Amino acid sequence: MTTMQNSLSRPKMESVDLSRGRLSWRRRLVDRSGTTAMAASLLVALVPLGFVIFEVVSRGAGVMSLDFLTAEIPRNYRRPGPGMGPAIMGTLLITGIAALMSIPLGIFGAIYLNEYGKKSRLASFIRSMSDVMTGVPSIMMGLFIYLTWVLAVGQKNGFGGALALACLMLPIVIRSSEEMLRLVPDELRQGSAALGARKWRTTLTVVVPSALPGLISGSLLAIARAAGETAPIVVTTGIIFATNTDMFNGGNTTLAAQIFRNASQPFAASVDRAWGAALTLVVIVLLFTILSRLIASRFATSRS
Repeated sequence: MTTMQNSLSRPKMESVDLSRGRLSWRRRLVDRSGTTAMAASLLVALVPLGFVIFEVVSRGAGVMSLDFLTAEIPRNYRRPGPGMGPAIMGTLLITGIAALMSIPLGIFGAIYLNEYGKKSRLASFIRSMSDVMTGVPSIMMGLFIYLTWVLAVGQKNGFGGALALACLMLPIVIRSSEEMLRLVPDELRQGSAALGARKWRTTLTVVVPSALPGLISGSLLAIARAAGETAPIVVTTGIIFATNTDMFNGGNTTLAAQIFRNASQPFAASVDRAWGAALTLVVIVLLFTILSRLIASRFATSRS
């Protein structure tokens, strides 16, 4: 009886092995095809990016100096020389204040949507408005702040530019942060609740730290977009040539606005300053990205 059972089961085992072999071969083929397609897509994306970076570095490095980073902007576009000090200071101040307003509010909004609101009517309305705001052109946001803030105070100032950039950053932070919070396993929430932790404490000590790298990435994406915006800055802050640290009194300027203004002039000196400003903006965004990654890795290491 045992021999008969073994003889009956043996063909079944062989058929299973053959099917597994065919399935494994198909999986290897699909895996190699997918890997090749992804590598080709990466190369296609890197080629134009590499040309852009090479052009910016090669043409912007020639005008970089300490005076370029600290001196005031020449009022005469024909005159060569430094600098971009006021634009660098304005970029850091305006983008920094916009980030301070939009990133905490966006993360809190994402926490409400994912942890509390779920599929309620209010949460659905907030998601819809976030999607709508994401597709709004930046010039429309600048005009909105111009009508509601600049005309109310009677002058263009740096805080108006920060408000416009904050409105552009907010929907990006909300949507990206919500997606990162969704990736946190529910088992972590359930384990914390089983230990007696309240929901707010679970969110603060378990969910948010687990999603921290993604939250930082979404915030950096918003900052990178805001730092390169030109139209809302021109509309709400104007363009000045000297450093102004007062965000509520007098106009201001950023590197993006100076790139637009100098690149549109038919003079070699102004075009060179535009390339230098572009390189400076790229370096600033890169430094902030590296710094945030270091902070996130240190935080993850300390928790582990």
